[in-house]
Amino acid sequence: MLLLIKYTLLYGIVLMLVALGGMFSEHSGIINIALEGIMVIGGVAGVLTLTMLPASLSPFLVVLISILVAALAGVIYSLLLAFASINLKADQTIGGTALNLLATAIAVVISKYFSESGSAKLNYSNKPFLFSIGGLELSVFVPLGLILLVVSYIVLYKTRFGLRLRACGEHPQAADSVGINVYKMRYAGVILSGALGAIGGLAYIVPPVQTWNFEVGVAGAGFLALAVMIFGQWKPFHIFGAAMFFAVFKSLANIADSTFLAQLHWSSNIYNMMPFVASMVILAFTSKNSMAPKAEGIPYDKGSR
Repeated sequence: MLLLIKYTLLYGIVLMLVALGGMFSEHSGIINIALEGIMVIGGVAGVLTLTMLPASLSPFLVVLISILVAALAGVIYSLLLAFASINLKADQTIGGTALNLLATAIAVVISKYFSESGSAKLNYSNKPFLFSIGGLELSVFVPLGLILLVVSYIVLYKTRFGLRLRACGEHPQAADSVGINVYKMRYAGVILSGALGAIGGLAYIVPPVQTWNFEVGVAGAGFLALAVMIFGQWKPFHIFGAAMFFAVFKSLANIADSTFLAQLHWSSNIYNMMPFVASMVILAFTSKNSMAPKAEGIPYDKGSR
């Protein structure tokens, strides 16, 4: 049970962080398919920071600097999507897909350059990111994720910024008519998406292991986070519940051999498939009741009314 709780929280917080990032972007009117690539860029930036920081630094500073660098890298990379979607009015799905492909290539080149063996694997210490409570080992991203969840809810529903952001995703022409700069708000949504997605990428890579091969990227976690966002109806606390639901399936791949499920003699690949199969089944039955922002994916044109 402790193992199940550990891995569920670990994967659930990752999915929640990335899905919250997608939520901000889509509430502003931009579909962020590039979450997978943003996770990879945030992960490689955070891991490189870990390998370069001096050993004399305190664990708190190591964690803080790594997270901030990862978030900054995600913001910079997400600006490519924002510029293409907002300024150039390019197709957001195609742009996001291109950024996903580019991110893995960039990560492989960078990791091979800094790797001592010349491979795409990087070694680092994950000890500063771990702590124990009553025999349960958790990562620092668990309390950080819960804090960001509450902050996201407050920002989205209790502030003027959140109201304006949601207005730009629902009816940008009406928002523009009352003096809201739709372009700036959409940039803000994508930037928040990049920061949260990159932190989620670092949370996916660092706490579980001390070596990561960037040739595999983040193994589809970004796309699963998109399913979590849709299943959670673009609402922070619903997203948290959806993330934990999918994380249970993901956790089974890690603990199946230690439970009664070992008697089934199933491959761990079957359990790894379960979150994706569950997402397809659930989305097939719930897509008709989807409450997506009405203007998402539609380039804003000031001249249209």
